[in-house]
Amino acid sequence: MLPFQLGLDLGQYVAPIISAITTIIIFVFVFVVLFAVGRLVVTSAVEKSMRRRGFDETIVGLAESATIGIVAVLSVALAATIAGFGVVLAAFATLAGALALAVGFAAQDIIANFVAGVFILQDEPFTTGDWIEWDGNSGVVREVELRVTKLDTFDNELVTVPNSDLANAAVVNNVANDERRVSVGFGIGYDDDIEQAREAIVDEAANIEAAFDDPAPSAPVVSLGDSAVVLSGRLWIDPREDSYGAVRAAFLEAVKERFDADGIDMPYPNTELSGGLEVRNVDTASADG
Repeated sequence: MLPFQLGLDLGQYVAPIISAITTIIIFVFVFVVLFAVGRLVVTSAVEKSMRRRGFDETIVGLAESATIGIVAVLSVALAATIAGFGVVLAAFATLAGALALAVGFAAQDIIANFVAGVFILQDEPFTTGDWIEWDGNSGVVREVELRVTKLDTFDNELVTVPNSDLANAAVVNNVANDERRVSVGFGIGYDDDIEQAREAIVDEAANIEAAFDDPAPSAPVVSLGDSAVVLSGRLWIDPREDSYGAVRAAFLEAVKERFDADGIDMPYPNTELSGGLEVRNVDTASADG
């Protein structure tokens, strides 16, 4: 009886083990085939399509990685279904959905910065080396990443800005165009000759090496202030070739020196009081009282 019972007991385990091994082999085989084919075909198609549309290399690489991940998940799902792991797959899908929901709520800011980074890389409102201004801040772009943008201030400080802040702000790119106007207001006295002052401003602007001949420098009167007639000295430069700040500083200094040499006044704000003033002797007034 014992040998027969032993054989019977072993037979109860052999069939399930063989079935499990067969199922695992089928799962692994189907997964490998689906993943290999999907990665080769789908990833290649996505890469070629994005390159044809001129997407940034960072975005292309990100899309390739995301495609590989999606192909892997789909391959697992299809292989599990074919191999008969339907119950396990359903449980895994439920768990994965709950986990994704929790992670999504916890990482809203990260996801927002990530999406903003993708749009910045694709739309290119600014690139490495550009001088930009946003929300009262400014800096030169050092590097654009998927989550943050790194900038150098003019004091050589590193500023790291979340991409969502830049995507939602009005960003001024000071060097996006190949022509930029440098405007400086110069105040002269009301008794000074406007034409003489204008000639001095235009001459000094034209003497700046970075200034364009066309458009030519100009100096129209822009306002009549409380203490001065204000002329706007204007010249045009290529901001990618010459520093806006350096040109503006040189322009200011040259015009100030020219005004001093020509005897043109640059008045500062002052207030004129009119009326009468009566002074009384306090002691005398007290005695009279």
